[in-house]
Amino acid sequence: MKGLICLGIESTAHTFGAGIMDDSLKSKISNSYESPIRKKGKILANVKDSYTTEKGGIHPTEAKNHHIACKDKVVQDALDAAGLSMKDIDLISFSQSPGMAPCLVVGMEKAKALSAEYKKPIIGINHCIAHLEIGRVLCKCKDPVMLYASGANTQIIAYDGGKYRIFGETLDNGVGNFLDGFARHMGLGFPGGPKIYELALKGKEYIELPYVVKGMDVSFGGIQTNLKQKFDSGKFNVSDLCYSCQETVFAMLVEVAERAMAHCEKKELLLGGGVACNIRLQEMCKRMCAERNAECYIPPNSVMIDNGAMIAWEGLIEFKSRGGDDIGKLDIKPYERTDDVKVSWR
Repeated sequence: MKGLICLGIESTAHTFGAGIMDDSLKSKISNSYESPIRKKGKILANVKDSYTTEKGGIHPTEAKNHHIACKDKVVQDALDAAGLSMKDIDLISFSQSPGMAPCLVVGMEKAKALSAEYKKPIIGINHCIAHLEIGRVLCKCKDPVMLYASGANTQIIAYDGGKYRIFGETLDNGVGNFLDGFARHMGLGFPGGPKIYELALKGKEYIELPYVVKGMDVSFGGIQTNLKQKFDSGKFNVSDLCYSCQETVFAMLVEVAERAMAHCEKKELLLGGGVACNIRLQEMCKRMCAERNAECYIPPNSVMIDNGAMIAWEGLIEFKSRGGDDIGKLDIKPYERTDDVKVSWR
C-alpha cells in the first residue's frame, strides 16, 4: 500500500527547492541532490537551486528573480528524479513562513498554480518547524532541545505545552546573517559562512572578542562591529579573525543550548539550519553532550540547509492532523514565529 505523496516547495530566502516525500518514511535518507533514491522509506527527491554572489550579500529582489527563473525547472527536476508526474502527487505544501516576502510569494504562487491546475490539496508550512520535524524523524530522537542555527534564525527550541517553545534566541542578527555580514565586509561574497570556516582552519591564534550571552539569549551585533574594526585596522591575521569568530559565537550557542537542556531536563540535542552544517559547531555540540551523558543528533547536511524535502515532510504530518488549507485564503506570513504555531500532530 503506497503512502501519501507530497510535493514540498521551499522559497524562504536564497534557495528555491522542491522535495517529494511519502508518509512511509522510516529511517534512511539519500544525502545526494544529484542522485535521489526512489525507494519506500526514503526521500523520493530533493532538488534545489540557490542564489549566490561573488561580492555582497543577498538582495531580496534579485533572489526573487532567481526563484522565478528556476522554479519550473526545479519542480520538474524533482518529479523526474522521483520518476513521478503531477498526477502521482497527493498533496502540495509550501514554506509559508517565516522569510523574505518577495521570495515567499514565488513559492506560494507556484504551489497555488499547481494545486489549482491539478486539483490537489495545499497546505502552508512554517519553515522553522519543518527543520525540526525532518531532523526528529530522520534521527529518531524523541523529545530533543533543538539548536536551530540558520541565516535569519537562531533559536533554542523545545516542545512543551502543545507548542514548540523558544527558550533562547538571538536579540539581533541570526548567526548565519552575522557570518555572512562579516564575510561580506571582507569581500568574500554570499554565502559567507563556508568561506569563514575554510579560513578558520588556517587560524593559529585566538583573538579576544566580545562574548554576549544574556540568560538563554545571544547577541551578535557588537561582535560583528568589533570584528570589522579589527579587520579594517590591518593589524590582525584574517585566518585568526575567522578562527576566533567561530570559536566565540559557537561557544555562545553551545552554552545556551546546554542551559536549555538543563532547564528542560532533556537528554537530547538536535541540530538544524544551514549553520549547523559547520563541522566545528558540530564538534563542540558533541563534546558538550558527551560531558552531560546526552545524545547529540545531526541530520544530513541535505536537510539542514534550506530544502523542499523538509517542507514535504511537514506537509504530510500536518495534513494528516488538520487537513489542507483554503487556497483562496492562503497568504504568506513573513514574521510568524516558531512559537506562534499550534502543534496538533504531537
